[in-house]
Amino acid sequence: MKFGVVVFPGSNCDHDAWYACSKIMEQDAVFLWHKEADLKGVDAVILPGGFAYGDYLRCGAIARFSPVMKEVARFASSGGPVLGICNGFQVLLEAGLLPGVLLRNSSLRFVCKYIRIRVENAATRFTQRCVPGEVLSLPVAHGEGNYFTDPATLERLEGDGRIVFRYCDAAGAVTREANPNGSLAGIAGIINEAGNVLGMMPHPERAVDPVLRNTDGQKLFASLIGSFLSGEPVLVPARPGHDAVAG
Repeated sequence: MKFGVVVFPGSNCDHDAWYACSKIMEQDAVFLWHKEADLKGVDAVILPGGFAYGDYLRCGAIARFSPVMKEVARFASSGGPVLGICNGFQVLLEAGLLPGVLLRNSSLRFVCKYIRIRVENAATRFTQRCVPGEVLSLPVAHGEGNYFTDPATLERLEGDGRIVFRYCDAAGAVTREANPNGSLAGIAGIINEAGNVLGMMPHPERAVDPVLRNTDGQKLFASLIGSFLSGEPVLVPARPGHDAVAG
């Protein structure tokens, strides 16, 4: 499988994503400069974390106008898988590929630590190697990860099973204390209607190397690779079987 990692001015997790795909998951991976108008025949696109264009105006607001994003949008509309991590999630929201916004953390502080997320939907091509309700440990590093949307959109996300991850404690309970940024309903990651565009604040690419004694992030990459190699289509999001607790 061939991954394309987009590089914006200010990206600082692009090499982490490339390393995870190429060195740990042993797949082909290339960098896609923000001025590129060619995705180089990739099978999946990753929008990495960092501070694209210095996060001027607001996170992801300038990056959405990069030439490469026109190609990413076309790729996504044709069913190509796109994973936006942290700043990449912010870019996907600004580009209209996912609904909602990301506000400043409720603490008004930058948060950098390991957190836990609960898998709400294990029927996506990004989570097929997980089980519903599974708790993953992944790091976060952001100042604007407070997901928010209007009540009607939240209801659609809930009803269609498009909330893929929620912040939780070690037992899998979605609590305010386990929520690092005040995100609405504890949302840590969502997917689009077609099921091929995932945005998430935690960093799976930083939890793949056995040297770090945490390989939970491998499950996301393994799910995507397995889906591609098996030729399986994008799965329709399943309705989660867990009740949400407002974050």
